[in-house]
Amino acid sequence: MAAIFGKIFVGVYVEIKRSDGRIHQAMVTSLHEDNDSVTVEWIENGDTKGKEIDLESVFALNPDVVPDEEIPQSPEAPVPPSNVAKASKVPKTRRTTSIPKPENAPRENRAAAVGTTRARPSQQNQAAESPPPAIAPQSALNQTLLQQQNARKKSNCVKEVEKLQEKREKRRLQQQELREKRAQEVDVNLPNYEIMCMIRDFRASLDYRPLTTNDLIEDHRICVCVRARPLNKKEISGKDLDVITIPSKDVVMVHEPKQKVDLTRYLENQTFRFDYTFDENSTNEMVYRFTAQPLVETIFERGMATCFAYGQTGSGKTHTMGGDFSGKNQDCSKGIYALSARDVFLMLKKPNYKKLDLQVFATFFEIYSGKVFDLLNRKAKLRVLEDGKQQVQVVGLQEKEVKCMEDVLKLIELGNSCRTSGQTSANAHSSRSHAVFQIILRKRGKMHGKFSLIDLAGNERGADTSSADRQTRSEGAEINKSLLALKECIRALGLNKPHTPFRASKLTQVLRDSFIGENSRTCMIATISPGMASCENTLNTLRYANRVKELMVDPAAANGGRQGGLVNQLEVMEAQWGVGSSPQRDDLKLLCEQNEEEVSPQLFSFHEAVSQLVEMEEQVLEDHRAVFQESIRWLEDEKMLLEMTEEVDYDVESYATQLEQILDQKIDILTELRDKVKSFRCALSEEEQASKQITPKRPRAL
Repeated sequence: MAAIFGKIFVGVYVEIKRSDGRIHQAMVTSLHEDNDSVTVEWIENGDTKGKEIDLESVFALNPDVVPDEEIPQSPEAPVPPSNVAKASKVPKTRRTTSIPKPENAPRENRAAAVGTTRARPSQQNQAAESPPPAIAPQSALNQTLLQQQNARKKSNCVKEVEKLQEKREKRRLQQQELREKRAQEVDVNLPNYEIMCMIRDFRASLDYRPLTTNDLIEDHRICVCVRARPLNKKEISGKDLDVITIPSKDVVMVHEPKQKVDLTRYLENQTFRFDYTFDENSTNEMVYRFTAQPLVETIFERGMATCFAYGQTGSGKTHTMGGDFSGKNQDCSKGIYALSARDVFLMLKKPNYKKLDLQVFATFFEIYSGKVFDLLNRKAKLRVLEDGKQQVQVVGLQEKEVKCMEDVLKLIELGNSCRTSGQTSANAHSSRSHAVFQIILRKRGKMHGKFSLIDLAGNERGADTSSADRQTRSEGAEINKSLLALKECIRALGLNKPHTPFRASKLTQVLRDSFIGENSRTCMIATISPGMASCENTLNTLRYANRVKELMVDPAAANGGRQGGLVNQLEVMEAQWGVGSSPQRDDLKLLCEQNEEEVSPQLFSFHEAVSQLVEMEEQVLEDHRAVFQESIRWLEDEKMLLEMTEEVDYDVESYATQLEQILDQKIDILTELRDKVKSFRCALSEEEQASKQITPKRPRAL
């Protein structure tokens, strides 16, 4: 076996060539004498891969492991005839083209024929193929020319291999120097030094091929991508570790620290695959190029486009959508809002769209705790209603016509200054609402296309539904419900489901027309924080984005399987959870049924209680305003009655009758309002009780 495999043995590293042309090192794990091949293994993207390679290919890339020819030990011993047969066992890279030598050939020639030079296979062939002196001059000349041609061909191949090997060695030296330099800069006394070394060693084994501007932009109806930001100043000062690795253009890895029962620490490397992944060096311009820019043309083709930024508070959503921050100041011209508007105005100048005579309008509103506020009209409260054609209308929303980029930037700055925000542990200026910026194309007043750009609220607030503060609970419940509804609406769009549960939340209700129709396209940008302290929230974000992209199910099977048992499932849920029927509640039930691994019956009851609270609150406020207006009329009537009593001979009976009528009206209306307020207070108490009974469910593992 040793003669066949030369210097190859189990455990040695050799160079191999992949089917895509890449050449890299792999470890030999087994030898196969029956078919002259070896099995090799290597680590790629965190996974162990392997293949079986014939010896010919191994020797072509690794001349230093080619077997040496055995020279007879006894000079007097004649060369047995079987040498020719043995020579046939030599790998193909050492196959000779010379005429077989007679058995009585001089030993010197035989020694030259089995030359032991190992620097290059071509040199071996040259030595092995030197013709014996007994050959005729003409045939020897032809043979020599043939040998030189073969040697020249093979030497070019060897030169390429040597060049690759030389570049590889230089690269390894540079990486080793860089690792040593980083190791010297690292403080050994860091609290997570052991984990940091594990991550560093794991990254050293990866083959990095990040996304570049030269990569092709693929056409997706639903595009899901991930963007990781760099460590911020707070994380660096706290000596937090970067646990995110993006080795290629569509893969992101999370190095989750774990601890065994014996307190031994180890890494659990979790890998996710998306359409695109952007590392900490990616700019907003590059993110926009692969995500929102391909959607701009959709709205000129009478379509609906939607782009979401989703993630934990402080992970870079507002930075991505709104623009770069410099302290508290934001450069709105470098966000996806402004970049999309820029391309819209550029497209308007193209001849095929210029003749359409389109006008550009913009709206900017936020959704906070199930309520809609106009950010371009001093945060005026808006109502979301369905008209007779089942089209959702945002009553009172102002559309501002924009003529150029400067107009758009002014609207973005105005809206951002009004947006609801608050302080959290992750961000001193955290967004607590969903901000929706829409670019609308109109042709003679009718809508031609719409591009909705949404900066979602921080997803970690969605889990905060058991807080002692009712306002925080309400925020968390609405965010949780809207994110679940958003996911299911996108999935329904991708699977062409007959029903889209858009009524389950105010966000999806407002964006209803973006999820319906063949010419609707959606892009989600999941932003993640790289710090080890944010590892759990990062994994939740990636799992959410991964479920949005889980569209590999057969649409017919998905529709048929769901539709058959949908009625029964809803009936069981209605009996189990005791909920009446309405379009909103049916969608909410359907939403929770499709996310049973995340939503418990208690959490559903809490969501239902919060939704009921929002509806009752709007009704109480509306009735209170009506009572207030009626009270003004009552005051005027009472004033007239009192003025009548100042007369000497006023009609006492008429006065008493009119006053009694006014008081009866007051009593009836105020009693009705009082009963509604009592019911509202009972609903508040039920919501508080429901929040205490929530049993949290962890999202299912991938």
